[in-house]
Amino acid sequence: QVQLVESGGGLVQAGGSLRLSCAASGRSGSTFMGWFRQTPGKEREFVAALRWSSSNTYYADSVKGRFTISKDNAKNTVYLQMNSLKPEDTAVYYCAVRFGMGVTTIASGYNYWGQGTQVTVSS
Repeated sequence: QVQLVESGGGLVQAGGSLRLSCAASGRSGSTFMGWFRQTPGKEREFVAALRWSSSNTYYADSVKGRFTISKDNAKNTVYLQMNSLKPEDTAVYYCAVRFGMGVTTIASGYNYWGQGTQVTVSS
């Protein structure tokens, strides 16, 4: 059974930084880890993804150059370093695991999800 536990969310001023962590257990055989975010009344939005085997990374245009996804194999943990945060980055952030072939930015393409962590950026 895959379990994902996010941490690191919080309140930060615009221009600040946060680092989210996602500790994964039972993910053997998974191909990608992804980060998504969601605000009330909106669909879950792709933020970034990382391929476990190659460490290739993928980003939404809205966060490219500001956010960095990375992993620690020994800890089975994926990180999302968020710099130059903007009020529009405010959302609940979720990590997710994908077992399928090829990267996808669609939430339904991911098989397991964490509980989410709130990120609030004040102006």
